[in-house]
Amino acid sequence: MILVTGSAGFIGANFVLDWLAQHDETVVGLDKLTYAGNLESLASLKDDPRHIFVRGDIGDAELVGQLLKQHRPRAVINFAAESHVDRSIHGPEDFIQTNIVGTFHLLESVRAYWSGMTGEGVIQDNFRFLHVSTDEVYGSLAKGDPAFSETRRYEPNSPYSASKAASDHLVRAYHHTYGLPVLTTNCSNNYGPCQFPEKLIPLMIVNALAGKPLPVYGDGQQIRDWLYVKDHCSAIRCVLEKGHLGEVYNIGGWNEKANLDIVHTICALLDELRPRADDKFYREQIAFVADRPGHDRRYAIDARKVERELGWKPAETFETGIRKTVQWYLDNQGWVDNVQSGSYRQWVEKNYAGRG
Repeated sequence: MILVTGSAGFIGANFVLDWLAQHDETVVGLDKLTYAGNLESLASLKDDPRHIFVRGDIGDAELVGQLLKQHRPRAVINFAAESHVDRSIHGPEDFIQTNIVGTFHLLESVRAYWSGMTGEGVIQDNFRFLHVSTDEVYGSLAKGDPAFSETRRYEPNSPYSASKAASDHLVRAYHHTYGLPVLTTNCSNNYGPCQFPEKLIPLMIVNALAGKPLPVYGDGQQIRDWLYVKDHCSAIRCVLEKGHLGEVYNIGGWNEKANLDIVHTICALLDELRPRADDKFYREQIAFVADRPGHDRRYAIDARKVERELGWKPAETFETGIRKTVQWYLDNQGWVDNVQSGSYRQWVEKNYAGRG
């Protein structure tokens, strides 16, 4: 049994689906079901007895303690986070509450559970708390700078990245102070199925198909390292199984791309797979907009440690991963429509009101 927090979010949902495709081990999922948490992403597990979903907050110590006591998980994988930089700039408080305060309460609940395993021998020895973080905690790179390694100092530049940096430090402190058996992963930009259409890749796909402008910040030359979400899931499984306690592992796809190049690639794929009715090119919808305040210029992950020590490598190139992603959104327009509509939020409140 494992407990996955943030299990209905983009990466969390993909992880749950991937886990149950690889294992028969039960997953207990916990998610607040805020705007980016979408149970429809887990619809294929509706009648699967290996999947137990609970609506709730990682900061709810009573609920988390109850789940830990009832289900006795051997591991907790923490995906729960507010994760959009733009939203953190315009409303940072939610990021402080979830990513810092929420992580603190989760760690306290897990520490109490783990400490109570005394006398259970191998169960306590094998327990793991895996914290999923981001490369944004490292700050920004100039062109030609070496990629982020695990020893890079933290220099967060947005309320989002600062809140994630704080949560990383808490996880580290709980290992060094209390001996909690933790692992931390810092990943590059994820993309793939079930991503809420506020992030670059799904936003461009959804806007292009709707005939809307494709907004590109500044000159579009901000560089990111792109990681297909299913590769990220396989990396987390690898770290959970083989990672050394207290260690940090950077997870990247070895795919540095400028934002504008990403948009051009998406437009070209849509021209091929779903041509516009007027026979024009999708790139004609590109619209350059004022840059984001404090926009980091470049991120790049050095993933050699996880490759060298644990034997993990990404399976997808950017070219294969982005084609799969565009095709998924073409094939799942209903998911997009529902996640953007108010009806989904109403359904959540009707079916999960008061639970947890």
